[in-house]
Amino acid sequence: MAHRIEISCREGLRDVPGEKLKRRIKSDLGVDVEEARVVDVYTIDAVVDPHILTALKEDAFVDPVIHTGLLDEATLIDADWVVEVGYKPGVTDNVGRTAKEVVEAMAGRPFENGEAVYNSKMYFLSGELAEDDVHNIAVDILANVLINRYTLKDMARYRSDGGMGVYVPKVAIATGPVVEHIDVVSMSIDDLMRINRERTWALSRDELLGVQAYFADPSVISARKAAGCDGRPTDVEIEALAQTWSEHCKHKIFNARIDYEEDGRVETIDSIMKTYVKGSTEEIRRKKGRNDFCLSVFKDNAGVIKFNRRHNLAFKVETHNTPSALDPYGGALTGIVGVNRDPFGTGMGAKLIFNTDVFCFANPDYHGEIPPRLLHPKRVLEGVREGVEHGGNKSGIPTVNGSLVFDENYLGKPLVFCGTCGIMPVTIRGKASYLKGANVGDHIVMVGGRIGKDGIHGATFSSEELSEVSPTSAVQIGDPITQKRMTDFLLIARDKGLYSSITDNGAGGLSSSVGEMATDTNGCIMHLERAPLKYHGLSPWEILLSEAQERMTVAVPPEKLTEFLELSRKMSVISTVLGEFTDTGRFHVLYDGKTVGCLDMEFLHDGVPRMHLKAKWERRIVDEEPLPEPQDYASALASVLRRWNVCSKEYVVRQYDHEVQGSSVVKPLTGMYNDGPSDAGVVCPDLESNNGVVISHGICPKYSRFDTYNMVACAIDEAIRNNIATGGSLKRMALLDNFCWSDPVLSERNPDGPYKLAQLVRANKALYDYTTLFGTPCISGKDSMKNDYMHNEIKISVPQTVLVSCISVIDDVEKIVTMDMKDPGDLIIVIGTTYGELGGSEYFAQFDRVGNIAPRVRGRQAKKTFRTLERAIRTGIVRSCHDISDGGLACCLAEGAFAGDRGIEVDLTAVPASGVFRDDMLLFSESASRFVVTVREKDLEAFKKVFKGVPHGVIGAVQAVPRFIVKGLGGNTIIDTTIGYLKEAWQAPFKEIFE
Repeated sequence: MAHRIEISCREGLRDVPGEKLKRRIKSDLGVDVEEARVVDVYTIDAVVDPHILTALKEDAFVDPVIHTGLLDEATLIDADWVVEVGYKPGVTDNVGRTAKEVVEAMAGRPFENGEAVYNSKMYFLSGELAEDDVHNIAVDILANVLINRYTLKDMARYRSDGGMGVYVPKVAIATGPVVEHIDVVSMSIDDLMRINRERTWALSRDELLGVQAYFADPSVISARKAAGCDGRPTDVEIEALAQTWSEHCKHKIFNARIDYEEDGRVETIDSIMKTYVKGSTEEIRRKKGRNDFCLSVFKDNAGVIKFNRRHNLAFKVETHNTPSALDPYGGALTGIVGVNRDPFGTGMGAKLIFNTDVFCFANPDYHGEIPPRLLHPKRVLEGVREGVEHGGNKSGIPTVNGSLVFDENYLGKPLVFCGTCGIMPVTIRGKASYLKGANVGDHIVMVGGRIGKDGIHGATFSSEELSEVSPTSAVQIGDPITQKRMTDFLLIARDKGLYSSITDNGAGGLSSSVGEMATDTNGCIMHLERAPLKYHGLSPWEILLSEAQERMTVAVPPEKLTEFLELSRKMSVISTVLGEFTDTGRFHVLYDGKTVGCLDMEFLHDGVPRMHLKAKWERRIVDEEPLPEPQDYASALASVLRRWNVCSKEYVVRQYDHEVQGSSVVKPLTGMYNDGPSDAGVVCPDLESNNGVVISHGICPKYSRFDTYNMVACAIDEAIRNNIATGGSLKRMALLDNFCWSDPVLSERNPDGPYKLAQLVRANKALYDYTTLFGTPCISGKDSMKNDYMHNEIKISVPQTVLVSCISVIDDVEKIVTMDMKDPGDLIIVIGTTYGELGGSEYFAQFDRVGNIAPRVRGRQAKKTFRTLERAIRTGIVRSCHDISDGGLACCLAEGAFAGDRGIEVDLTAVPASGVFRDDMLLFSESASRFVVTVREKDLEAFKKVFKGVPHGVIGAVQAVPRFIVKGLGGNTIIDTTIGYLKEAWQAPFKEIFE
């Protein structure tokens, strides 16, 4: 018999979750709820002694000061409606899992035979609410119907039923495991394409023809029969090929042969990846010679660079866009815990030291119609924020850098970039830590969580646009607590030398992890029936491809296996031997002793046909009326400060842990009241030295509508200048590139594919040009090529977006600077030239203008500026430094003043400028490579000496009185207002919508 424990807030005490829910219902739905109360529910489906159940409801599950617990009886609260929300069967229930461990500990025995604990919540709502109102509250706020079940009752029925009743969300699979044979050889290509769509293989026509040809090859037929295979391929084999060949895993567009046309000239590019991304890094490394700090690039789960004599750094940034569109919380949670496993699975494994997160959404105050299967941007933002918060905070990893970007075209798909950096010893047991390799005879051992249906088809799913047929099975929820326990165990195993190679079970699950590791030995044999499952009934192909979280695959030498498994048992981590690595040249998969898959390693990894694509670039001009100059500059500045891309993001930032591990030197918020936006984060991960890591990024998709070449140049410039502004160094600086594109392949549904592909080519040309110019190698990256939403005639494509993440290694963290203005009397200096580049600016967008002249990077001057500022910061003469970006000089000055709780008085005539003839152009232009710094008056001559040859101008001074005073080009005062007025405008948007 299952038991039910309900935990509620004591009568008379403030129900804080209920009050927050009440406010949210009003703000999101416009529905008045008089009162809302929240009750936690634990359903215990296990044999448990009565005294333990009593202890659970009176002590273990409650805070007896504020909570009341009930066992097998209904909570009675004066309300009109009750809604209960829990997870659907099979969905990861982290609270339930943790509660299960508590009950097991109190019972003194592990649960068995499917015993479990499930968590749900009841919501008691009071007010004049119709049943439709309650359904809307449940669907729009309380539950995501993809992963949640919900039940509602009016209070009369609730009382007559004696409560909500006991429901056990146990998975029940009616059919047993099956292996399906698919006669691809005799099928027509049209039939294959139909099955391809139905089963989310995401294979192209040419790829399906390649599969047909392979299985029709007499030598393949003979080898497969010798292994015990039927003449027809199995679903295990086709699914393994589909995920291995997916765009997500193979980067087929980046590796395609492209005929690129521009102004009538055509050039053939033999792989964007090889030519521009890897090509630039190879050139930079050659030039650096003995000063090359890169150790491992583009060949492992993360890029690895030197940190100091004792340690290396491994850094990776990933995206989790499509799952986050369907389930923002679960998609983002798996995004952060998934990218945590990338540096952890790099080389022999790295200890994770910081996270960085960048999110792109439609405006949270969006008022338009929401297309089918999409969620309101506010709900997406809140779900993503909470998912990454739970994944990062509960894993004990500080979040030290990030940003939010808003554009209406992210309505179709949000972009969720999550990054993690780890630190590893230079050597482990006498061998270089960044090297690894499985050996013939090593055991294949899966470590961590159990396998379920969640996360199936994740790799192929993310390789297609989001549509009405997208599979909900790709949605999953991560478990950071289980993952933390697993990583702690594996770090100990690493230091004991108990494994020879490691990788994560990411996209494609075991198929991907084992398949990739098997390239070291050229073969493997794996027994799927040995895999630990969340529930019975999974078919072999599902076991092989499931991307259920918290799992790593390691190669364990036979002589180390006993010690490895004993340590795993001691630390309560599941480790299972699935097979061994061989040199047979085969990816050999068995289930219950029978072969269900036998593929040539060469065909599995290199058999995908290469794409040959056409790209055509065209310049696009916007015809607009000129924008009149504002009459009230203070009001104009306040309006720009209120824009979603400029305003304070403190509401989101505050909910992440920046202090855990005790190594954060510069956090995301800084200044007098710790509410100023830092340009970069700084971490000191080796507490025995002052060596530090500066973490920043650049992202400016708003410029993609002009020219993606300049967009990428500006993103690189922004990432570097944020880094330099905080004390970073060009000498040991590395970048990561993450491309998120709408579909660039020509098709009937995508007629502008050649233009989008040309945008991709130009973006990568800029990547090559500016990384080689600045000497900043890309060490890793990722591309996501199908960021479109399709439903009938509705198509929403994301703006072409490139995130450039940047880390640099510095010798002394005590020489960093922050962006907050310090003392009255300090001089305010603008570094860099301002141009009349208002295209794409937040100022123009405020008036629904686009413009045609967007910022571009003057590379050689930018490099000279960066090097000079780096030198000045290192000498200690720079007191504060803030980069000029969104909102231009005006917003940069305002943010520096807010953060320091100071006033300013400046004169625009001293600002270095070219082609600027109006005050609004000078204040709001977003030209690249510019900074605002402050210095003591006594250091001005030293500053000028350092900056000889770099455009700069002393424009004013920091004031004790909190006023913002600006003289225009004509000599008259154009802004004279209080800092409080501007700061209130800057902080208002998130306060109005979320607080």
